[in-house]
Order: sequence, then C-alpha cells, then structure tokens
Amino acid sequence: MDTTLQDPLVGHVLDGRYRVDARIAVGGMATVYRAVDTRLDRVLALKVMHPSLAADGSFVERFIREAKSVARLAHPNVVQVFDQGTDGSYVYLAMEYVAGCTLRDVLRERGALQPRAALDILEPVLAALGAAHRAGFVHRDMKPENVLIGDDGRVKVADFGLVRSVDTVTSTTGAVLGTVSYLAPEQIEQPGAADPRVDVYACGVVLYEMLTGEKPHDAESAAVVLYKHLHEDVPPPSAVVPGLPFELDELVASATARTPAVRPHDAVALLAQAREARFALSEDQLDAVPPQALAAAHDNADDLTSVIPRSLTVPRPLPVNEDDTGAEAEFHRTSRLESPPPLPPRRRGHSRRRVVTIVAAVLLALGLGAGVWYINSGQFTRVPPLLAKTEAQARDRLEQSGLEVSQVKHAYSDSVKRGTVISSDPASGARIRDNDSVALTISDGPRTVRVPDVEGYRLDKARDLLKDSGLDPGMVTRAFSDEVPRGSVISTDPEKGTERRAGSAIALTVSKGRPIDVPDVTGESLQDARADLEEAGLKVKVATEEVNSAEYDKGQVARQTPADGSTAAEGDTVTLTLSKGPEMIEVPDVVGDSVDEARQQLEAAGFSVDEDRGLLGLFGDTVKGQSVAGGESAPKGSTITIKIR
Repeated sequence: MDTTLQDPLVGHVLDGRYRVDARIAVGGMATVYRAVDTRLDRVLALKVMHPSLAADGSFVERFIREAKSVARLAHPNVVQVFDQGTDGSYVYLAMEYVAGCTLRDVLRERGALQPRAALDILEPVLAALGAAHRAGFVHRDMKPENVLIGDDGRVKVADFGLVRSVDTVTSTTGAVLGTVSYLAPEQIEQPGAADPRVDVYACGVVLYEMLTGEKPHDAESAAVVLYKHLHEDVPPPSAVVPGLPFELDELVASATARTPAVRPHDAVALLAQAREARFALSEDQLDAVPPQALAAAHDNADDLTSVIPRSLTVPRPLPVNEDDTGAEAEFHRTSRLESPPPLPPRRRGHSRRRVVTIVAAVLLALGLGAGVWYINSGQFTRVPPLLAKTEAQARDRLEQSGLEVSQVKHAYSDSVKRGTVISSDPASGARIRDNDSVALTISDGPRTVRVPDVEGYRLDKARDLLKDSGLDPGMVTRAFSDEVPRGSVISTDPEKGTERRAGSAIALTVSKGRPIDVPDVTGESLQDARADLEEAGLKVKVATEEVNSAEYDKGQVARQTPADGSTAAEGDTVTLTLSKGPEMIEVPDVVGDSVDEARQQLEAAGFSVDEDRGLLGLFGDTVKGQSVAGGESAPKGSTITIKIR
C-alpha cells in the first residue's frame, strides 16, 4: 500500500500557498514533501516538523534556527531555504527541491569510487561548508545522507538541522548529536562542541568511505564505534585499497586527526589540501577503479558519479611526454637504415651520392633525437601547486622550479583566504618552458556591500534593490504593522547599513497590514455577517457545505474561521459556514413503558428527557403520554416531556 495515501498533508494546500504532492522522506524531527508553490508555480521541498514536536519550544527554535542559518548562506552548493512559516499545528520550511540521489545511494550502489569521482564530490561539499564556516556556522551532522547529487551532476549539502553558531554555548545535557560513524572525538567527550573542525573530521571519514566503500570504524554497537573514534586513528585508505596514492592517505589522515589542533582549521583549508592532492595525482591514478567498486555499476554508461562536473579551477594535466611519441618513432625508423651493398667501380659516383644521403639521414636522425631529448628534459617543467599559498610562498615555489612571476592580480573570493592564491596562468600542473613566467591572482577575501534601505518598499521592489546591491533576498517573515502598508517591507535582518559579503542572503520582514480583532458573527444572517466583517477590513468566503445546528436556525452563521477573538490582518479572509437548521430525527413511542425504559430509549435517540408527574403521578412508574408523539420528528437534542400517572 502506498503510505503517502495515508498522510493527511498529501493533497493539502499548506498555509494557503504550498500544495503538497508527495512524501519524500520521514525523519525523527520532520517529514519532507515534494510540493508546488502555487504563487510562483515552482516545485520545491517542504520540510514539516512533526506536530507532536511543535509544542516543544526548543524543537521549534532549532527548526527556525536552521531556516535562518541556511537562508544567510547564498552558495550554489547549499540547499536553499525560500520561506518559513506555520499553519495551525504545522511548522514548515520551504526549500529548494533537488531531483537526484544522495551520496549514500551512490555508495550503496557503486561501492568504492574512483579517486577522481571522490574528489569531484568532496570539493563542492567543502566549498559549501567553507562558506558556512566563514559565515560563523558549523553543520555538525555531515554524512553521505546529507550530500545530494542532482540529476544534472550538481552537489549540494542539505539538512542544517544541527547547525550551530561557532560562538554559541550549548547545553545538551549529555546528549550526543550527529551520527556516531562521523563524530569527531571532541563531540563525544564534550557533547555540543561547535567548531568547524568537527565538520572537517566528518568530511575525512566521508572521503575514506568513498575511497574504500566502507566506514573506518564499524562495529555492531554504537558504543564500540564511539570508543574507536576516541582511541584509534582512522586507518589509511590504502590499507583497504592497495595502490591508492599516498597523497590521499595524507589527506584523510590530516582531516581525521584525533587532536583537533592538528586538523585543518576549517573546510576552506581542507579544500586547499584536497586540490593540492588532486594536482599531485596522475590521470591514471585519478581514474584507477578500486577492487571494491561494484563491477555492474562501472559497466553502466549512466554512472551516477560520472555526471558530476569537473571543477573549473582544476586543470587537466597533460599526459607525461605526450609530445614525444611521434618524434621517437621517427627517430627509431630512421636509425634502422642499413648500409647498401657494394657497387661495381663503374657506379662509384652514384655510390658516393648514396653514402652522402645515408650520412645525412643518420645525422638528421641523431639531431632529431637530441632535439627530442633537449625539449623533454632540458627546456620544459611543470607549474607547481600554488593554490591557497601566500604570495610569498607562491613566489618561492616558482623560483625553486626555475620560474618567475610575470604579473600579480587581485580578485574577490568567498572561499579563498585573503592574501592567498586563487589561480595562476598557466595553471598548476601545466607544462611550461624553463625560466618562463607565471601570472598570479591573489584573493582580496569576500567582497562586502552595505545592506540598502528597503523599508517601506513593496516586496518585489525590495528584492530587486537587494539584487542590484549584490545581495540575495532571503527568507520572508510576515508580521502585523499599524504603520507599514500590507505587502511592504518593515525591516531587514541584518538591518540597513550593515556590511555583508556580496551574495549573502538578507531576511525580510513584510507587513501583513494592521492587526484586526475578528468579530463574532455566529448566529447572524449571511448579509449581516458579511457587512460586519467587511466593515472591519476583512474579506468573506462562504463554505460550500452547510452544517446542522441545534443552536442556530437555517441560514444563520453556525461557524467561522478564524474564530471570534482571533487576530487577523487587514484583507485576510474569514470563512463562514451556514446552518441548515437542526437535525430532525424520529421520536420513539414510549407510552406504556416504565419511566426508566422510556428515558433510556429517548436519550439513546438523541433527546433530553423531562418528567411531568402532576399530583397523581408522584408514585407512578408508567408513561401515559409524551410531548411529541411517537413516530413524529423533532430536532436532535431537543427535550421530550413524558407524562407519568
């Protein structure tokens, strides 16, 4: 049976805007649905907190914290958050929908990955986490389940539900958050630790798992896994996959050092190490298929990892001695020429010409061979790895390789530390002549801009102004305002004038209009109720179905949503349900029955019972008459009087 058919939210329009189409996944804290934003006509993912948790303030605060944290991270490798709100008992996030699979799906189907595929996944993950770390946030729950791989090959980090500000003091009462296989030792010893290096550790474990197809510390119980994290180093991947380059062993060892101070200080630093490791590997090493890879997966032309686009900043090294093949072949063909047989004396002149030709061919071959040797060993070198090096370090490396710096340019970068190399021209790994020069591009750090004053602007105009300033419109929260018109911006977070990195998301608070106390119109005619509500500044909608009501006559308002005493915004809609009068039911005939039997029958039918004994019936026990004769109809819940004689 399709379990989505049993989900009450499927087919429901949440908050009057998001039509829930299907359930995607269920977690301990929330359920994720595929939905359509009916206002903007786009597919998105809707993360809805379980209603049982919505009453817990700490859970709601953590849920909203996720929205605010991710909304500020304008990064192509982070799943975006569009909106956050509530609808009755439902607290939800509207998020970017990524059609594809998770890294866990890839590992389950493919086993160990080729080094190139593992690095192609790791690098965008580190870029996303690096943006979070530089913004002051830590993910704290990195694992393959939270790495999404889109059908178009894009890699995105999801589920910032455990995100915590770096300087936040936590009180988790000993509860260990995160998944045990990816926990850093300090998270086990000090639950609630919030430091970028816990994400670095988890990424090292994920890299190990991608390279080997298995977790470094695996056991039947979580307690044993935690013990191994505390007391055992993560083994080198080459111990499981013989032949893996030592550069990958070093990368895993650096990221998973048990002492936090030994690890890279954040994901940006680990990303620089990952790129250096890639540059140091040959094409054959990058494309080597590990024995642990599932053969069926690699025979498939639609390998999920093969669609991951190559990083544009990673040059493709040329094959070693790729220009030698033709020259060496020519040399060997020429050097195998044999001396001709002796000729008669009368052909001596012709013989001399032949000898001269042979000598010239041999000299040409020798010259060509020397030229090949000269070109390959005496004239060319390769540009050394320079990314993430300071300008001084880059100059030293180039000088050691016999190269010079031709030009130094500067550019803004959100992920590369200020003062370090973003790129070089030619790129690292490229072949270049000895004593040639290399141009460097140095990071000036992230470009910062001031948040513009958009207060009082309509939401669409405010969004345009933010984009023109180099910022991204973030999460929209709606609030009442007596001063700001409905649909206009009340404030921004961060506030106007604050400096932020270009591309940062700015949260907007938009006016719902002035608050209105919804009047009570139950019991009124539809005409009177409509007039009262519209006079208060509200719109009216009449429900298509009427309800029976013993309290209100047919045509009167039996129910209203929102109810009396609620607060609504100017222009909000109140739905009215009209009464179709009381439900009429048949009255049982109880004449001749005992009083107890009569009362039991009438109450079971839905009536109240009153007794009329008079003077003669004080001691009687038999019903002699009833106010509504048996077989006739009366409103459900009305009172039937029985006469006792």
